[in-house]
Amino acid sequence: MSQTAAPPAPVDPASPTLLPVYEPGELAALAARHGLTVSGARPSLTEYVRQLWGRRHFITAFATAKLTAQYSQAKLGQIWQIMTPLLNATVYYFIFGVLMNTKHGVPDYVPFLVTGVFIWTFTASSITAGTRAISGNTGLVRALHFPRASLPIALALQQLQQLMFSLGALFLILLAFGQYPQPSWLLAVPALTLQAMFNTGVSMVVARLAAKTPDIAQLMPFVLRTWMYASGVMWSLDTLLTTDRVPRLVLVALECNPAAVYIDLMRYALIDSFTREQMPPHVWAVAAGWALVCGIGGFVYFWKAEERYGRG
Repeated sequence: MSQTAAPPAPVDPASPTLLPVYEPGELAALAARHGLTVSGARPSLTEYVRQLWGRRHFITAFATAKLTAQYSQAKLGQIWQIMTPLLNATVYYFIFGVLMNTKHGVPDYVPFLVTGVFIWTFTASSITAGTRAISGNTGLVRALHFPRASLPIALALQQLQQLMFSLGALFLILLAFGQYPQPSWLLAVPALTLQAMFNTGVSMVVARLAAKTPDIAQLMPFVLRTWMYASGVMWSLDTLLTTDRVPRLVLVALECNPAAVYIDLMRYALIDSFTREQMPPHVWAVAAGWALVCGIGGFVYFWKAEERYGRG
């Protein structure tokens, strides 16, 4: 005995419209067909670079605003951009140069020391700022959609802008101690360019690490202080490395230390008495290698966690 199918129930116009049920694969195809993407998904590396270029004006404005606000509460204002490294150099001169007599055997010790302090401060400040790039701007990261690499890049640019102010004071000190402009001073441009690439890459690495583990920011001052002592800021590594007490492995590590390499390049460019013999062999190749490896590697490392910043 056959049964007749029941007629469909009448649809109440006031009731919600029933949506069709899709399988997960069908939903993905439907979203792709209408150009929909996952919110906050990591773009391809090429697209990410394109987005960053599109935010270049924001990066520049953010860096400038940070630089302007840095000393806005101090009465001397932006003068502290120059005074801070100068005071550091003065303290180092009396402690290391006078009390510990590290200036012995180092000609033009004051230009030697001040150049080292200013160039080291550029690297140390960039890395320190990188530890706060994400964790210090959580509200901005969660509220707006933009490539997160804009933040560590902007903070590294801020430190480069601050270095430009400091270099004015450095040049005056060099002139006061008999170091006059020469064609070799032009070598400072490629040296600082490579250092800026290196600083930005390392800044992006620590930005990702500190975004996940905030304790990195507390540990970084101790790491940077140890690194500074191994970079020849206050004394001549060339004199230290000529002794037989230094193991070969330590000798190679100190010669390839990126901070020491960039400091040596700037001293070679600006100070007459600092000669090529005082630098490690293939110094420009080492400097370029560090800049490329850390600059590109740090950028890719940061990009790989793009969708996780500001969450959790």
